[in-house]
Amino acid sequence: MGRCAKLTLIALILSSMTAFAQVDETTDSVALEMEADTSAVWVLPELFSAYDSTFAFIRFNDDTLCWGKDSMPLVRFYEKLDRVIRTRRGNVHIMHIGGSHVQAGTMSHRIRKHVLAEYGGEPADRGLIFPYSAANACNNPRDYCITRSDVFSLIRNVYQQYPSPLGMSGISVYCTQTVHSIKFTMNEPDYDFATDTLILFGRSNGMYIDPVLKYDTIWRFSDEADLDNERYYFYLDRPLQEFTFYFPCGAADTFFVNGVWLKNGRPGVTFTSIGVNGAAVPSYLRCKNFTRDMKAFPPDLVIFGIGVNDAFGKDFDSTIFKNNYLQLIARIRETNPDCAFIFLSNNDTWKKVRRGRYTVNQTGPQVSDVMHRLADLTCLLGPIRGDGRARLHGQMAGQGAGAERPRPLHRQRLQPHRRPLLARLRTTP
Repeated sequence: MGRCAKLTLIALILSSMTAFAQVDETTDSVALEMEADTSAVWVLPELFSAYDSTFAFIRFNDDTLCWGKDSMPLVRFYEKLDRVIRTRRGNVHIMHIGGSHVQAGTMSHRIRKHVLAEYGGEPADRGLIFPYSAANACNNPRDYCITRSDVFSLIRNVYQQYPSPLGMSGISVYCTQTVHSIKFTMNEPDYDFATDTLILFGRSNGMYIDPVLKYDTIWRFSDEADLDNERYYFYLDRPLQEFTFYFPCGAADTFFVNGVWLKNGRPGVTFTSIGVNGAAVPSYLRCKNFTRDMKAFPPDLVIFGIGVNDAFGKDFDSTIFKNNYLQLIARIRETNPDCAFIFLSNNDTWKKVRRGRYTVNQTGPQVSDVMHRLADLTCLLGPIRGDGRARLHGQMAGQGAGAERPRPLHRQRLQPHRRPLLARLRTTP
């Protein structure tokens, strides 16, 4: 592993997206330079100036970027990215996979918007979206809204058993006995994510059910049903920002919805996110149809944000963690052998020491070490965030072992000096 380069997490993501955007005829020299010195750094100074002393509790210096022994998968990714941006032909697919941080969609959508702002043009496919809030107590990303006619039941890949195999999304909602509907509304004012082709990932259990699509005053069945791969295709007569699926279930019928792919045929960058609250690496390994679904839209770059839930328990085993990750990487590479990978290490978390008493989980450095080794073993890129040293949650307040149980972060009221940060996160493009 080469030397580590210091830069902020935001700069990490943005520099990883822009460093080779102009490789063009200089690709060979860039590749040689990276092979000779794996500590190459791309820093965006203007990002640092955006954060003043108001946010002094953010430890930018704890963020590091490390390279694996072989940078060629990333070079090939940027060659394709440059070709697509320069010629305005084709598509680059970036996928962000993780747990609750990814399901919430905040970081994923921020990267999506930065990529669109950097490369210009109209948005390409919005990619995979999932109707999380069709089920109770299941949060949805803010860039699209879900309206349900009735409550759907939920299956997550964190369950040990479930009534239907899961696919690439790692999650499913299902309905039974009567007609249910889910309405999708795009909610991003800055970009037009209208779609002219909808691909519904789903299956019926019992009698055959053909989902019905409604938009405006039009009702229609699917144009093509691929039952072997559990996909329904709808080719539209105009781009849509809003549409509703109806699932006419009989008394003994069930329909499982595993996600919807929004396609528009435009060239450019598609950034999709797959997140499930509580998910660990084995959660995705339990998804029987993970590879089958991904083969329909193979990624060129995968950003891994999995690890917090793996390292949360008292019996964390770094060897098992590494081997699980290798299995997941192998499954993704079945869909695209040239796929490049970025590993984001864990933020700090609480760990229960006894009833009502918690301490900061100290497994972060072990997770970081595994990700360094994964980057080398698989000849992939290994940016590592914080190496487990980031001070969030309890540690930034100086709390150690024996602290009282923390309130869930999403329920905490931000202290006055931190509220501007939340406002900026919500409003900054």
